[in-house]
Amino acid sequence: MFAPANLSDDGFLGGRLRIAQPRHGYRAAADPVLLAAAVPARRGETVLELGCGAGVASLCLGARVDGLGLTGLELQPDYAALARSNAIANEIAFDVVEGDLGRMPAVLRGRSFDHVIANPPYFPRGGGTAADDRGRELALREETPLSVWLAAGVRRLRPGGRLTLIQAAERLPDLLAGLGPPMGSAVLLPIAPRIGRDAGRVILQATKGGRAAFRLATPLVLHEGARHLTDGDDYTAQIRAVLRDAAALEF
Repeated sequence: MFAPANLSDDGFLGGRLRIAQPRHGYRAAADPVLLAAAVPARRGETVLELGCGAGVASLCLGARVDGLGLTGLELQPDYAALARSNAIANEIAFDVVEGDLGRMPAVLRGRSFDHVIANPPYFPRGGGTAADDRGRELALREETPLSVWLAAGVRRLRPGGRLTLIQAAERLPDLLAGLGPPMGSAVLLPIAPRIGRDAGRVILQATKGGRAAFRLATPLVLHEGARHLTDGDDYTAQIRAVLRDAAALEF
């Protein structure tokens, strides 16, 4: 367990959520909030998050849509415990299972979900400088290949269920290659930091058994203008609504 002195109390969705996170370790920022906003879940549906960390994505989704059956799978016991504590603190029902998605826990193997969501590690194994914190390293650099994340998510979806992931744009070939024949009706949302900049992130959504043609959505731009000009944040109105007011991302 993380010692209380080693945790920060951070506000998400304009303070609607209070999330405890390790001061030194993996700390969620905007990406899991964007992921949650992109999930077209409706009241009464079930959602599984693979690699839920401290629970930010699932809890943001639960804050936006009442009455969801939220389940998380987390490899690291300390983060799993933190996710449970954060769910209790925010009064959102969230069942967190400890385990490895590459060896799906028995409690999840017999279940299927309306939605599976994930924010997998962005960096492939090998290369670069390792983080000095083990939890941060596991969250940022993959030990389990991205293809295994995708396969695990697809298997847990019911027919007609949707898989939604956020990932580094440079991993898009791996994302598309890993979807496999069961998945169709794929929609890709590029996320660019500013007008005129290349996309640094993508959100990919696909439907199990979907038959619609692949669609490339209009890019989502995070910040106003071509460069940073002010001391405060310069998010676009759409992004402020997502990050501050729990608005949905429709694409």
